[in-house]
Amino acid sequence: MNKAETGTTTVGIIAKDGVILATESKATMGNLISDKHMKKIIQIDEHIAITTAGTVGDIQRIGRFLISEARMYRIERRRKIPVSALATLLSNVLNSNRIYPYLGQFILAGYDTQPRLYELDPVGGMIEKKYSATGSGSPIAYGILEDGYKEDISVEDGIKLAIRAIKAASERDAYSGGNINLAVITKKGYQELNAEEYM
Repeated sequence: MNKAETGTTTVGIIAKDGVILATESKATMGNLISDKHMKKIIQIDEHIAITTAGTVGDIQRIGRFLISEARMYRIERRRKIPVSALATLLSNVLNSNRIYPYLGQFILAGYDTQPRLYELDPVGGMIEKKYSATGSGSPIAYGILEDGYKEDISVEDGIKLAIRAIKAASERDAYSGGNINLAVITKKGYQELNAEEYM
C-alpha cells in the first residue's frame, strides 16, 4: 500500500495581550502539491481558533465538531466556552479514537480571561505552552521560536516572530510553502491579518 505523505508548518505564540497563529498554505500528497492556498487556521468561535496539520478529511471533521460544540455551549450556558474546556474536550475525543486515530496535530488557542495555547497530538496528548509548532516543518520553526521568544512579547513582535518561523520552514521543508496565513486573538476577539503588512 502506498503511503500518501502530507506536510505542513503551523505556529502558535502566546503574547502579552493575545495569541498569534500562523501557517503556510501548501497542501501536499507525496510529491504532488494538491493545493497552493489551503486554509490551515479554523476559527471555532469569536475567541478560539485551531491550526491544523495532517490528513485533510480528519482535520476538517474535527474543525466542524469543535464549531458545533462551541455553539451548543453558548446556547445551553449563555456564555463562551472556556479555551481550556474546549482543549480538554478535543483531547478526550482524540484519545477515545486512539485505535483508529484522527491523523492530525492541532494548536488550539484563544482568549478568555487571558491568552491560552494548547498543543494536541493525534492520540489526545495535550500540553499548554507559550509557543508551539506542528507539522513537517516544525523542527525548523522551533529553531526560530526558541531563539526569538521572550516572556511578555508584544503582539506585534509575536506576529513578526511567527512569520519568520513560517518563512524559515517554507524555505527548508519541501512540504511547506505558499502564502502565510495569520490570525490574532485578543480580548476583542478573533481577527485575520494580512501577513505581507508585517514582512
